[in-house]
Amino acid sequence: MAKDQDKVLKIYLFRHGETTFNRDKIFTGWLDPELTQKGIKQAELIAEKLKDKEFKVAYCSHLTRSKHTLNIVLKYHKDVEIIVDDRIIERSYGDLQGRKHADYIKEVGKKQFDIIHRSYDVPPPNGESIKMVEKRVNEFIKDLLIKMKKEKISVAISAHGNSMRPFRRYFENLTIEEMIKLENPWDDYFEYDVPVE
Repeated sequence: MAKDQDKVLKIYLFRHGETTFNRDKIFTGWLDPELTQKGIKQAELIAEKLKDKEFKVAYCSHLTRSKHTLNIVLKYHKDVEIIVDDRIIERSYGDLQGRKHADYIKEVGKKQFDIIHRSYDVPPPNGESIKMVEKRVNEFIKDLLIKMKKEKISVAISAHGNSMRPFRRYFENLTIEEMIKLENPWDDYFEYDVPVE
């Protein structure tokens, strides 16, 4: 039997299911739309894939889509502590929240839309750049790894599309360019090993 210090801890990272705003191509950010029926089915697919995995703590943001997805995943798990931490919340799109992508493209053009939507360090008006999201996510990861190693626990994380990018950059050793190009699925998860030191 492996000694405790040889145990590898796990992070199970996933994105919430599709929301009404995702479906309708609306800048969502910190607004709080519900999951669509398709989004609920996507969350159920993640739940199926994770049902035999063991974790003691699960994280979500305060937003309904993150909580709802996590609740679906947890139907197969008992005695899991849920922690709400908004360092993993979606990127704020500031003044663009609630606006349709198509309307913004008509107003400023596709090139400017792409800069605002996928640039690393250009924030939307009164919103966050990916660089700003990465700063808070990295602070979360630092605290998370300390907690995991101290308590010897594996964790699940119900994140958002843009907060997953820095997670994946950190654990997959991606460049900024690779991180920006990521498309995170709504119906699958990423698994990362954290060795006990």
